[in-house]
Amino acid sequence: MSTPLALPVTWAPRRNRAVLLTLGALMVVLFAVLAVVLPENWQLRDRVMMVISGLLFAAVGLMLARPKVVADADGLTVVNFVRSRRLAWAEVVRVNLKHGDPWVMLDLADGTALAAVGIQPAGGREQAVTAARTLRDLVEERGAARG
Repeated sequence: MSTPLALPVTWAPRRNRAVLLTLGALMVVLFAVLAVVLPENWQLRDRVMMVISGLLFAAVGLMLARPKVVADADGLTVVNFVRSRRLAWAEVVRVNLKHGDPWVMLDLADGTALAAVGIQPAGGREQAVTAARTLRDLVEERGAARG
């Protein structure tokens, strides 16, 4: 790596996040307004279920907006849709982002692979490639320091 990178650094699909969080908020407002303006023959439980439906749509949006990858001095934190995983630098063997991949894949020392959804070409191919290369350089630099 040519210049040292100040850690911690976070990669996240910011455009996706902005769209998903905005849509989630709009869904809650829309369903709440619908619950209020429904015809009088709709019962209270129907109105409550409308609001709950909006909240469920927003919760799905929040889940889809979670992914990020955080690199710090001790390793990586990979936050995907449902789960988070903390990795020491020694656990990451290789960083992969092949053409057509939806996100970065991390090859781990135990022989498994872990999706790093926080770095994805959907928000811009060049930004994802740059992020993947930076992460690869960090893995190589930190790996050399541990060995």
